[in-house]
Amino acid sequence: MATFVIRLATTADCSDTLWLIKELAEYEYMEEQAILTEKDLLEDGFREPSFYHCLVTEVPEEPWTPKRQSIAGFAMYYFTYDPWIGKLLYLEDFFVMSEYRDFGIGSEILKNLSQGAKKCRCSRMHFLVADWNEPSTNFYKRRDASDPASKEQWRLLSTRSTC
Repeated sequence: MATFVIRLATTADCSDTLWLIKELAEYEYMEEQAILTEKDLLEDGFREPSFYHCLVTEVPEEPWTPKRQSIAGFAMYYFTYDPWIGKLLYLEDFFVMSEYRDFGIGSEILKNLSQGAKKCRCSRMHFLVADWNEPSTNFYKRRDASDPASKEQWRLLSTRSTC
């Protein structure tokens, strides 16, 4: 691969980003849970208050994706606060299309996120990885990620907003 550019997503990227979100859901065997729409992405990320930030990886026209997209990867994140350790960058989703892996795109996205976290004086970056997803787990561990959930024996629980 000759070149790629990592940049902040714009409103023009919402369609491609949504397609990649659905590709990620398929990769994780969770297609039925990906119910987000392009309208949701536009309203939630590009209006105040913004609920997420997104980096995209743009590739030159020659190696465009099979669907003729110039966006080959994305990282969706937001900032949050932990009362014990302070500011955090929470990486919600991170995906690079399989045909663009092993070109350093994932490493560069993670480096970019890390630099952003340091700039904002975040103490850590947090993210979740499915238990079965060994390639992703190994990717993060090679970059000194640890698994506090297994060490500290806690669980992530979820509830609908209708509680």
